[in-house]
Amino acid sequence: MIRNVVFDMGNVLISFDPGEFMDREGILDPGDREILRKELFGSVEWAQMDMGVETEDSFEPKVTARIPNRLKEPARRLMRNWAFPRHMIPGMEELVKRLKEAGYGVYLLSNASVGQPAYWNKLPVSKYFDGTLVSAFVKTVKPCPAIYTLFTEEFDLKPEECLFIDDAAINVAGAIAQGWQGIVFFGDAAELEQKMKAMGVKI
Repeated sequence: MIRNVVFDMGNVLISFDPGEFMDREGILDPGDREILRKELFGSVEWAQMDMGVETEDSFEPKVTARIPNRLKEPARRLMRNWAFPRHMIPGMEELVKRLKEAGYGVYLLSNASVGQPAYWNKLPVSKYFDGTLVSAFVKTVKPCPAIYTLFTEEFDLKPEECLFIDDAAINVAGAIAQGWQGIVFFGDAAELEQKMKAMGVKI
């Protein structure tokens, strides 16, 4: 029986769209946007922040050192501001609220940097969560088996009672391999709700 619903964060609860972040900073040239998409959001260091190896402070000089001079200041602004504001995926806050009201445990399991609490705690949806586990703080990432075990141990949960929702199939597969149940999210809250109900979630 499912007793706990565990959500990924980016593109499940809140948007993660580098194009939107660059729009806000006025970075409009297609060539410049491609450079920043690769050298910032697509970089090894970005992934290392999720692993807790890099931080925002150590990340910035490495990125700015390898991009053209004209992009150094826009890149710094982008790195400082990309997380604010963050927009909810339509329908997801209401779904989380209803799960909480129905008596389910509601949790977050996210690949994110140590800077995650600064923006997560500003989101109204965060008040519904019974616990969060962010990869950078435990220095392992989804879909590594260890992170799912650390999660259930941290919150004293049974794997078979956890339903994991993530937009990356590989992360859902990782959870299922550890005895969880899982659903891949495709951006549609109503579709997700129907799948959850088909698995026995009563909301």
